[in-house]
Amino acid sequence: MDKYVQEQPRDFLAVATPGAGKTTFALTLASWMLHHHVVQQVTVVAPTEHLKKQWAEAAARIGIKLDPEYSAGPLSKEYQGVAVTYAGVGVRPMLHRNRVEQRKTLVILDEIHHAGDSKSWGEACLEAFEPATRRLALTGTPFRSDTNPIPFVTYEEGNDGIRRSAADYTYGYGSALGDGVVRPVIFLSYSGQMRWRTKAGDEIAARLGEPMTKDAVSQAWRTALDPRGDWMPNVLRAADQRLTEVRKAIPDAGALVIATDQDQARAYAKLIRDITGNKATLVLSDDSGASQRIDDFSQSDDRWMVAVRMVSEGVDVPRLAVGVYATTISTPLFFAQAVGRFVRSRRRGETASVFLPTVPMLLGFANEMEVERDHVLDKPKKDGEEDPYAESEKEMDGANKEQDEDTGEQEQFSFEALESEAVFDRVLFDGAEFGMQAHPGSEEEQDYLGIPGLLEPDQVQLLLQKRQARQIAHSRKKPDSEADLLELPAERRPVVSHKELLELRKQLNTLVGAYVHQTGKPHGVIHNELRRACGGPPSAEATAGQIRQRIDKVREWATRG
Repeated sequence: MDKYVQEQPRDFLAVATPGAGKTTFALTLASWMLHHHVVQQVTVVAPTEHLKKQWAEAAARIGIKLDPEYSAGPLSKEYQGVAVTYAGVGVRPMLHRNRVEQRKTLVILDEIHHAGDSKSWGEACLEAFEPATRRLALTGTPFRSDTNPIPFVTYEEGNDGIRRSAADYTYGYGSALGDGVVRPVIFLSYSGQMRWRTKAGDEIAARLGEPMTKDAVSQAWRTALDPRGDWMPNVLRAADQRLTEVRKAIPDAGALVIATDQDQARAYAKLIRDITGNKATLVLSDDSGASQRIDDFSQSDDRWMVAVRMVSEGVDVPRLAVGVYATTISTPLFFAQAVGRFVRSRRRGETASVFLPTVPMLLGFANEMEVERDHVLDKPKKDGEEDPYAESEKEMDGANKEQDEDTGEQEQFSFEALESEAVFDRVLFDGAEFGMQAHPGSEEEQDYLGIPGLLEPDQVQLLLQKRQARQIAHSRKKPDSEADLLELPAERRPVVSHKELLELRKQLNTLVGAYVHQTGKPHGVIHNELRRACGGPPSAEATAGQIRQRIDKVREWATRG
């Protein structure tokens, strides 16, 4: 507020972590501008119908009347402005331009990165609001994975020649955590053995968190989220136990499952009913009563809600304290917004718990919660300039296509989930990892699920260190025959990345190339012989363990030869 009032800029971009109070800031500023006759009316642009209504309700609480149902024509005298969606502006930009030209207007662009969702939305926003007296842009996540410029955002070129978005005010998760405005987040990660069948008929078994190709990671991840397997019921059971523990300190705490699609959401709601005996609130985005259902859940003390996407952004249910990330959406933007549903603090010491599959990308996002990002407008100038692996990835993909057996690449995303199991894998907190693998329902798992729901961040850290030390001591007393899981502390059990897997595949192809010269056989024949000797799928879908096996085998052949 001070910065804005002092500088009085026409455009202002405020970047604040989800849960930090962007709505409160924007409406307080709107009230100040109306009072000081800087503007005569307000237009709020929000991403969804639900958020449009939420803005109108929040504005009414501080005495600003916004019409969330406005569609065309003159506005009723009782209103001081309108709340519309980006899609609505996209359909009728000139209607909004005329309103802005007639009276001095403050335009609040909520989650402005959405204005870059489609070229037409961005152009419509520019056309509609270019004449506005003042424009206030808000976002919790000012980065997009594409390079569509966002309207009314300033981009500054860095020393590397790459343009990045420049915010006027930034309030990150780290700062908000220090001020007690948001909750610390404990991430509980679950791995386990997955088995699925590709459309080509190959059966593949892999462990979540093992290094695999991107396609295999995607298929293992989708297998884990299949409601018919064992992974989801075990993770939901664990999340429900965590919720029970949290409710001892936060009696009205609620839990949310973020699902990929409507069918899975319905199946998860049924699983929750079977596990807990209580019905879950089901929120489907194309359902006309969705907004009302979210409001009802927010006011109640019901335990569970299951939603498809729409609760990922801006939806305000402060009592949500436990989450299950049960979607395969893997953009940093969506992840940050999803986790943002659980971090809004109501009193000091509340913690949030989010359950995740052990997928390297998600664990990376979880470990980078405090990293502030900007929207990068330019891609690196040359392929592979920023990513030393980009070129080798292309080479490897080419090598596998040319020299390996038929990979069934065109069908790589068609598969059938066969079975899944869940294993408690690790806890991530404040960039550090804790825990050792444990079976669902085991004493070790219960130790982590039973962490109190009301703790200061340094107390969480201390407790997790104690839990891990206790688990290691307990594990050492067991005979080797009983150590049926990978009993290494989390920090010594890294999730091997896709890049490391590329190195293994490169190594295999180099050895196969050398063996080609020794035997005179074609590459494809040797790859097929290795596959017959060692088992497993085509090397494009093989896990790190399977590739290492083939490396050892081809070395053995070469030495024997």
